[in-house]
Order: sequence, then structure tokens, then C-alpha cells
Amino acid sequence: MGQYAEDKQQGAHPALIDPFGRAVTYLRVSVTDRCDLRCVYCMSEHMTFLPKKDVLSLEELDRLCTVFIEKGVRKIRLTGGEPLVRKNIMSFIRGLKRHLDSGALDELTITTNGTQLERYAEELFEAGVRRINVSLDTLDAEKFKDVTRWGDIQKVFSGIEAAQKAGLKIKLNAVALKNFNEDELIPMLEWAHERGHDLTFIETMPLGEIDGDRNEQYLPLSDVRKALSAKYTLTDIPYKTGGPARYMRIEQTGGRLGFITPMTHNFCESCNRVRVTCTGQLFMCLGQEDQKDLRAALRASEGNEVLSEAIESAIARKPKGHDFIIDRDNKSGSVSRHMSMTGG
Repeated sequence: MGQYAEDKQQGAHPALIDPFGRAVTYLRVSVTDRCDLRCVYCMSEHMTFLPKKDVLSLEELDRLCTVFIEKGVRKIRLTGGEPLVRKNIMSFIRGLKRHLDSGALDELTITTNGTQLERYAEELFEAGVRRINVSLDTLDAEKFKDVTRWGDIQKVFSGIEAAQKAGLKIKLNAVALKNFNEDELIPMLEWAHERGHDLTFIETMPLGEIDGDRNEQYLPLSDVRKALSAKYTLTDIPYKTGGPARYMRIEQTGGRLGFITPMTHNFCESCNRVRVTCTGQLFMCLGQEDQKDLRAALRASEGNEVLSEAIESAIARKPKGHDFIIDRDNKSGSVSRHMSMTGG
């Protein structure tokens, strides 16, 4: 008897087990492909966004999340695009709070660019969110405007302050980009730790066509660690948040620093995650094109049996790992879709 059948027979949460024995307990859901910024490593300046009819309604998103929770998912992260630009997004988040209250869900988190946080921070806390990720690649106002194409960094700073005041734990995510912010990584580390925030550096990933050359952007985090080690004592620690980051403690600051290294050291062996796009496409791996259409399953019936079976069949073909590569022969993307489509 398989693990799923055993759990079902015992009345426990059914476990979603992939072909390599990994339990899928973490769902990342993109609630919109739209964003109020246009970060140069993420999307083109003139993006064509999806028509409304193609995007899952908030009611459909709630159904989808609920079925995943019933099948053993313990953590949900809401992503985008920028999730907080989705109309009526707070009603959806407040609805998911029932799963936190019942104990069926351990954590509901959100990844945001911070521009809407000043408006929503208190509501997020009241809706059960306790921890957020804020994407921030520079502390310099002009460079921020350049990398986002028009963003105002003061809105992000105000949002971070509002989130901290509301009681939200903040982790900053910075994509390490050659010739852009490599000279800022130490100041960013000190800025974050002075304010009590964790920080994670991320290698740029070959997702979607962009306006530049990723070879000119790619900065291996192995080089970053070497540079940091010249100034700080870095101690590897077993701290985990459910995601792929490997953490270390900076002894001089007492703060935590994470590395997400899809290019130099992939993290596939312990992958417990799947992603659903705002159109209901389930991607079992961020770095593979294989997907399962859950929108069709959602809209095929008012009940959840078709959706449940579609999820099970998809997890049964979750791959062992991704095939990301950045080299001179692969200048655009190993995967054609943009990160804003899949979610962070």
C-alpha cells in the first residue's frame, strides 16, 4: 500500500509523496502576473499581462489552496507578480486564516516588493501572516529606480518600517547581480542586521526573455561567500524556513544570512515545493517546463474530486531536479516563462 493510501486509511492528512520519496508540504501560489515594478532581471519593460478570464478568481484560488491543505500542505506562500496589487487580495488572505486557526496550516507567508506594505502591513498581521519576504536588490535610490525601471525606494523603506511596526518578521531577498550590486552586498547585510532582519542572497535564474544578457548579470554566490569571509566569520547553521536557502550566522552581527544557489549548488535533493501560477498551472519544478492544468480541473466540477486527482497525478511526475544553465550558448533563458508568471 502506498503512503497516500495508508494515510487516507488512517484518517490522517494524506501526504503528497513524489517519485523520489520527498513529501510536498509547501505550496507557492502566484495570485497575479501583474506588478507595479519592472525589475530588469525578471521581466521586459513592455510586458503583456494576462486577460482576466485566464486568471483564477479569488474563490478558485481559495478552493485550490484548501485542497492542497487537505492533502498535507503545511505552508503556503503567496507570490506574484506583486501579490498586493491584486484587487481584493486581503479578502482572500483573511479567508485562508481559517486554516491557520484550525491548525491545518502551519504558516501563511507572502513575498512582496514592499511598495504596498505601508497600506497593508497591519491587515496582513491581523489575517494571520507573521513573516514576509521583501525583495530589495539595492539601498541606493537611483540604482533602485534603474533596476525596477521606475520604482521609488522610499515607498519600500516606509513599507518595511510599517511591517516591522505591525509585528511582521521580515526577511530581505536580494538577487546578486554582477556590475550592479556586488559592491553593496556588505552594506546591505549590515543594514538588514542592524534592523533585526534576515537577509538572503539569490543567484539570478534563467527564466524568460529579458532585455539584457544574463551572462553579464550572473554573479556566483561562491564568489560572494569568499568576499564576505574576508571580513566576517560565517558559521553554517541548520536553520530552515521551508524554502531552499542555506543559512549561516554572521558572528560579528549575530544575524542570519541565507544563500539560494540554483546555479552553483542546486537544492533539489530536499525539494518539498510546488508552484501554481495565477492561471492555475501547477509546476512541479521551477526549472522545468512540465506543468499540470489545474484551472481546467477547478472549472470541470463544483466538487473537488477532479482537482484532487489532478494534483495527485502531477506530483507523481515531479522531477528529481532542474536544468538551469547560464552560458554563452544560452543567453536568454533555460525556461521560457518569466518569474512573474510562476511566482518566486
